[in-house]
Amino acid sequence: MLRLLALLLLFLASPAAAQLGTGTAHMRPELVAEGPAVPGREVELAILMTPEPGWHGYWENPGDAGKAMTVAWDLPPGASAGPLRYPVPTRLTIAGLMNYVFKGPYAVLVRLKVPADARGTLPIRATLDYLVCTDEVCVPERGSVALNLSVGEGARDARFDEWRAKVPRPIGAGAHYAVSGQSLAIAIPLPSAVGVGQPYFFPISDNVVRYADAQRFRRSGDTLVAELPLSGAPTGAVAGVIDLGNGRALQVEATPGPVPEGGREIGASEPWRVLLIAFVGALAGGLILNLMPCVFPILALKALALARAGGEERHARMDALGYTAGAVVGTGALGAVLLAIRAGGSAAGWAFQLQDPRTVLVLALLATAITLNLLGLFKLPVLGGDSNPRGGFATGALAAFVATPCAGPFMGAALGTALLLPAAGALLVFAGLGL
Repeated sequence: MLRLLALLLLFLASPAAAQLGTGTAHMRPELVAEGPAVPGREVELAILMTPEPGWHGYWENPGDAGKAMTVAWDLPPGASAGPLRYPVPTRLTIAGLMNYVFKGPYAVLVRLKVPADARGTLPIRATLDYLVCTDEVCVPERGSVALNLSVGEGARDARFDEWRAKVPRPIGAGAHYAVSGQSLAIAIPLPSAVGVGQPYFFPISDNVVRYADAQRFRRSGDTLVAELPLSGAPTGAVAGVIDLGNGRALQVEATPGPVPEGGREIGASEPWRVLLIAFVGALAGGLILNLMPCVFPILALKALALARAGGEERHARMDALGYTAGAVVGTGALGAVLLAIRAGGSAAGWAFQLQDPRTVLVLALLATAITLNLLGLFKLPVLGGDSNPRGGFATGALAAFVATPCAGPFMGAALGTALLLPAAGALLVFAGLGL
C-alpha cells in the first residue's frame, strides 16, 4: 500500500507520467550478446540501460517506491531465456522512502538457451516495461530491443567480464533466518578470513524488511549475521543480496533455521573511529589555519605573551586556557549571530561581518595598532600585554573574529566550527609550553 501511494503521488506530480512509449524516452535500452550462439548451449545476453543525466532506473526490488522492469520475450521456437540478473544497486532516500536504484548506465544479464537445431541467425526480440525517475517525477516507459544472433563461431564481447563482476555471486552454503520480536536475523556463511567493510542487505523478497530503517551486523566465527527491522513475517525463503562493503556482493536465499548468538558487532567501534578522525582533521585544519594570513599575525601576540611569561608554568597555562576559551566563545558568538541574521530572512554567510566596509576599516586600524604595539611604540594592556587569562581570552576572541574568512573552507558542520580554531590554538600554545 505504501508503494502504491508513493507511485500515485509521483505520477500525479507530472502530466508526462501517464504516457507510455512516448517519443521522449529518458532511458535508452539496448540488447547485446557476448558472442555468437552455439546450438544446444547457452549464450549470455545483456540488456543495457542508459538513463539520461539526472534520471535513474530501479533494481528488481525497487524498495519503498518504484517499479521493477518486466521483459516480454519473443524468441524462436526451442529458445528460452533465464531469469534477469542485476548488478548491486545504490540506495536513494527521498521523503523518508528508501529506493534501490541505478543512477548511471547498468547492464542486466540473462542467459539464452539456444535450440539444438539452430542454424543461420536467431531473431531475438523483447518488449521492456520500466519506470524511470528523477528525484521529483517518474515516467513509465516501454521500449523494444532486437538482436539478430548469429549461430556459429566468432569473437566475444569483452565488456561482459566487467558486467558479470558487478553481479552478486551465489553463496555455496545455505543461509538461515530466525524471527525474534520485530527483528529478522539472517545467518550468512562467510569465512572469518573474508573482510567486511560496511555491509548492507538488499532484500529481494518484498514486504519482509522495513527498507528505510537501520540494519545491524555482527560476526560469529564463520558466519555473518544480519539483523534487519521486520516488516512482515516471512512465510518461506527470504532472498536478498548482501553487499559486503568491499566491492564484493553475494546472492543469499535463507530458509528457517538456527542463527548463532553473540559475536562481534561490525561497526560497534565506528563512532569512536569517526570521532577520532574528525578530531585529527580538526587539529590539522587548525594548524593550516594558523599559517594563513588571517590567523598568522595573531600568533605573534601569543609568542610575545609567552616570551614575557618568565617561565611561570601556572601563569602560562592559565593564559593558554584563556586563549582557548576566548576562541570558543568568539566562534560560538559569531555562529549565534549568523543564525539570528538568517532567521531574520537575510542570506548571510560565514564571515558576514567582513562584508561590511566599516568592519574592515576597524580591523585595519586594529592591525596597525597591534603592529605599533609589537614595535614598542605603546603597550596595549590586554592584547600583547603580560601573560594573564584576560589577555589570552581577548586574543582568542580576536583570532576567532579575524580568522573567519580563512576558516570558511574548513567549516563542514557547526561542531567543526566550534572546535576547529580553538583546538588548534590550544595545541600550539600547549606545545610551546611543553605541556
